[in-house]
Amino acid sequence: MSGIWAKYNALLEAQPLLTKALTSLTGFTIGDILAQNFVNNDGKPYDLMRTVRLGSFGFLIHGTTGHYFYGMLDSKLPGTKPQTVATKVLIDQTIWNPIFGLMFFGYLNVVEGKSFQEYTNKIKADLKTAVMGSWAVWVPAHTINFAFIPPSQRLLYINSIQIGYNVFLSFLGNKKVESEEEKKEL
Repeated sequence: MSGIWAKYNALLEAQPLLTKALTSLTGFTIGDILAQNFVNNDGKPYDLMRTVRLGSFGFLIHGTTGHYFYGMLDSKLPGTKPQTVATKVLIDQTIWNPIFGLMFFGYLNVVEGKSFQEYTNKIKADLKTAVMGSWAVWVPAHTINFAFIPPSQRLLYINSIQIGYNVFLSFLGNKKVESEEEKKEL
């Protein structure tokens, strides 16, 4: 196990962006596999393309933006004093969290070929749930993250927790939203 950890750290040192993107790919892929196999009770067969969409979001968006966002946050607010940690958590949850939600739902919307109206319907229906649901997980997780986890390991730590949270995101991201016409018909 120490050999794997040493290789991971060597990759993180040599190619931090790629390593974090691959780590996020893994976390989002595992999260969706778990969601489809153990959470969704819709009777539908396993959807490989859904997993590919979630994994690609992890690779292309989550890992890369997380690398830059948390790097910027650590450079502007260095240290682990309680006030610094609280400020980082506050920024993460009030600014980054909604932006992340917009990116998540937007990415899925684009790769699924949906319209801008479907995107706005999804945001209206589920962004608040995603942001508020995030608070239960990420406020305590990021308090630990910013206080105790070395900056180079932050995305790995986040992704280890993200696997469980991704079950929630996968469910929410793939939940059907009624269109305005469907609502009027009811």
